Amino acid sequence: MTGAASAYAAQAMAVCAGSAVWLAAVRDPGARRARALFMGEAATPRWSREGLGAVRAFVLGRREWWSVPVAVVLAVLGESVVPLLAGAVAVPLVRRWLRGRSGRRERERSAEAVAVLCGAVVGELRAGQEPGQALLAAVRDTAGSGGAMGGAEAAVLAAARFGGDVAGALRQAADGPGLGGLAGMAACWRVAVDGGAGLAAGLDRLEGALRAERRRREELRAQLAGAWSTVVVLALLPVAGLGLGAALGADPLGVLLHSAGGLVCLAVGGALEAAGLFWANRIVRGGEAA
Repeated sequence: MTGAASAYAAQAMAVCAGSAVWLAAVRDPGARRARALFMGEAATPRWSREGLGAVRAFVLGRREWWSVPVAVVLAVLGESVVPLLAGAVAVPLVRRWLRGRSGRRERERSAEAVAVLCGAVVGELRAGQEPGQALLAAVRDTAGSGGAMGGAEAAVLAAARFGGDVAGALRQAADGPGLGGLAGMAACWRVAVDGGAGLAAGLDRLEGALRAERRRREELRAQLAGAWSTVVVLALLPVAGLGLGAALGADPLGVLLHSAGGLVCLAVGGALEAAGLFWANRIVRGGEAA
């Protein structure tokens, strides 16, 4: 029994190591540049490159399903269906966590795109462009920096091109995630149109405020890096305990999965682990929000 478990463990580690090396090679742009330099793009058939790209997109786009192979390995080693059930439950939870993280990154990219747009409009205004033409040129020049206006970009550009209500269009675009800076841009535009104030000066101050907010957010994230590291270590401690028990010759999976007391301990420990992670995440998120 112990020899079979060791063989399964060695095979699982080999598969995981091979998968990690493959993912690193696929994602590393340096490896791609080296292959293109020394082997040439023609050395790899087009169908092979397209197939590899499709596989990579599928694997990286379905990261929540990575918990399933881990559950299968644990189910084989522990000879129980409990890890399979846990893996099935983990898929939607991991998907929700990944979507939340992706949403936060998207909001940050949108906020940065708004700051870049403000700076570009200021540059066009100081070069002598009219406000509407300056906005059109700035959007064209910053097209590669991300969606600064989201789905409302067409309405804003139409208002700027044909003399419409640019401030109103910008205010509507500010409802998108991470696009709150457009509300300040709309206010500057309204003041400049109604009161004759300098639009370039207002947008310049707005850009400075947006970039200062980003710096504060990055500083706070750096300060909370230690707290996040503590959360990760605490989350991995039970796994380390199982590995240590197996290294000492015990059978922790057998005890946890094939005895009444072990199942009770597994259920209580899993509940406490989930509660601890939730509480620690709430504390850190509260610090970020403050």
